[in-house]
Amino acid sequence: MRISVEEVYETVKMTAEYSFDIRTVTLGINLKDCISRDQNEMNALIYERIVEMGSRLNKYADELEARYGIPIINRRISITPASILLEPLPSKTESAVSLAKTLDKAAEKADIDFIGGFGGLMQKGMTKADRLLMQAMPEALNQTSRVCGFFNLASTLAGMNMTAIKDTGEMLKKLASKGKDGIGCAKFVVFANVPEDNPFMAGANHGVGEPDCSLNIGISGPGVVRAVVAENPDCSLTELSEVIKRTVFKITRAGELTGKEMAKMLGVEFGIVDISLASTTAVGDSVAEIIEAMGVSRMGRPGSTAALALLIDAVKKGGAMASGNVGGLSGTFIPVSEDLGMIRAVEQGALNLEKLEALTSVCSVGLDMFALPGDTPAEVLSSVIADELAIGVANNKTTGVRMIPVPGMKEGDCVDFGGLLGRAPIMRVPMEASPAFIERAGRIPAPIKALRN
Repeated sequence: MRISVEEVYETVKMTAEYSFDIRTVTLGINLKDCISRDQNEMNALIYERIVEMGSRLNKYADELEARYGIPIINRRISITPASILLEPLPSKTESAVSLAKTLDKAAEKADIDFIGGFGGLMQKGMTKADRLLMQAMPEALNQTSRVCGFFNLASTLAGMNMTAIKDTGEMLKKLASKGKDGIGCAKFVVFANVPEDNPFMAGANHGVGEPDCSLNIGISGPGVVRAVVAENPDCSLTELSEVIKRTVFKITRAGELTGKEMAKMLGVEFGIVDISLASTTAVGDSVAEIIEAMGVSRMGRPGSTAALALLIDAVKKGGAMASGNVGGLSGTFIPVSEDLGMIRAVEQGALNLEKLEALTSVCSVGLDMFALPGDTPAEVLSSVIADELAIGVANNKTTGVRMIPVPGMKEGDCVDFGGLLGRAPIMRVPMEASPAFIERAGRIPAPIKALRN
């Protein structure tokens, strides 16, 4: 498909005036052929491969930035889920922590922002390596700076692993306690229906169905979409949907061009373009402000869910029209700490945890980057996870939870994580939820819609 001069000028305007960027280029790397019973040998093979491929990724990202003038904000790597790599190693936490430190050193050497995939697929049960990873996660994430972890604990086809969900609540308490302001929890996410080609952290991983290497790209343009919504204050919602759809079409075209060029330069397969609108703490780069520009008085108030549903539908349609390689999450992120409009909504009382959960029934990611009091019981954390993953399972969609119980803080306080992670008001959560329910453990069976053959 040819790209016209007019489209080039429009993209330049989006970049210069509305903060359009390539949010991330993520190189997925298969590490299964590095598996060894000798940890030192495996660590050396992994380190060498990540440094070599990561350095090339950075080099070509710089070249493409200069060539097209579109900023590439983050350079990342995703790997084969770590629990698979740990299978032949001794079943002790030192094995997992050693692997995490190797990944971290390699990412630092290659100047890669984050490396994802330190996790496992546990939706139906847990292997010995999965349990090892669960035990080691608090130490591993707090002794590294660039490693991100994930667990997939539910799926529409398998149901929900409630035993693992119970254990994860307890693990999060330990993870939060080991670092300043619970920052380790910002690098960990729990999923239902995790995609194998997600370029966004903290849940990126190179799934077992992927090739040896693939280049996935995550574009983002909430500032662009907010601007076009603000420029059309009087049109009907039908017309507004078309305006958003056409805008996302252009954004996707620009992102796919960059991604395919980089994959060619690297000599790897081009994977997907993820068209998710991902907020930042920059002024104007807010998903919540898009919803408010539509006419909702404040994000979280009545009308927010309907407006968010319209936005996500238009984003998906615009992306699907522009590219046959749309994948990953592809929709809209609504993180609390990374979006100035979301922060404002919580501080003004328009948005609480219950409404945030309702919004996730139509959004693409789930409960993301929100902070809770540090004394929140583990069973409450597990209950929040269970509720959110149930939404994903029942609706056959990806949902996730990335929450941070901040030690020493209570409802109404605010924690500043700095940088891209932003700041988070401490949200109210019941101090007792469903202890007897969580203690039952076991597995919630897959819904009837799983029987589709």
